[in-house]
Amino acid sequence: MNHSMLYDANFEDGPVQLGRYLSRITAPNPGPMTGGGTNTYLIGRRDKYIIVDPGPSIDSHIEAILRAVGGADNIGLILLTHMHADHSPAAVPLAELSGVPIYGRSPVNDDYQDNSCQLAEELLHDQRIIFDGLSVRAIHTPGHVNNHVCFLLEDEGILMTGDHIMQGSTVVIIPPHGDMKDYIDSLHLLKNYPLTGLAPGHGELISAPKKEIQGIIEHRLRRESKVVDRIEGLGEPVSLEQLTLTVYDDVDESLHPIAQLSLQAHLLKLEREQRVLHRNKLWHWLG
Repeated sequence: MNHSMLYDANFEDGPVQLGRYLSRITAPNPGPMTGGGTNTYLIGRRDKYIIVDPGPSIDSHIEAILRAVGGADNIGLILLTHMHADHSPAAVPLAELSGVPIYGRSPVNDDYQDNSCQLAEELLHDQRIIFDGLSVRAIHTPGHVNNHVCFLLEDEGILMTGDHIMQGSTVVIIPPHGDMKDYIDSLHLLKNYPLTGLAPGHGELISAPKKEIQGIIEHRLRRESKVVDRIEGLGEPVSLEQLTLTVYDDVDESLHPIAQLSLQAHLLKLEREQRVLHRNKLWHWLG
């Protein structure tokens, strides 16, 4: 999920070819938090496919996936970037129809994630999955949530980013399961991989991956700098609500409840770095 996105409710439920071995189907769940809908990715070279993020359990979307791969018998594996309700619930009916396993990482103490599916395998960081001669690398990218994984189709250099990176919007980091320091560290990590494109969980293919990643890092650090300037400039302890008004004075007030979550994530990062202290519901500047 992400900050409120502009979206077009008109969408195609058929597959969009993104590369020689990669195509995309968008779920019919457009909205302010999902943009044009959740993207499901299909990886395959012949008649067997990996399904990445099957999406919400909507009958028409499940049927669109089955049509695209030529039936349940052509599904070979299901991968999950994470288990939010707009990304994973369709995994269960697809796994039941096809008899294939579901791989991902289980959430740690997170009741907000989908608990309907049982993982057959807990993916390790940098684990390589060889499927029908294709190589998919699982990259653990905590930040949005602690169990988030991006998947790199190494044969084409395209990274399926789930909710770690989205086209046209910044990602909401919701503590305690989301962590801003982990998020920024994960972005830096991704710059080490040979990427040709980013296939986000919401939005279109991003063709300049390193530039996009660096831009997100710089945006987050600019916001953090603004947090530091405001809390230091006040010269006295301040509440989260008061700080939101001044740090997000460039954001419509209707979005401040969402912005407040990201602000809390920034403050917790600064607290880990011993630059601020949270005490008696107020944030104190330490320097």
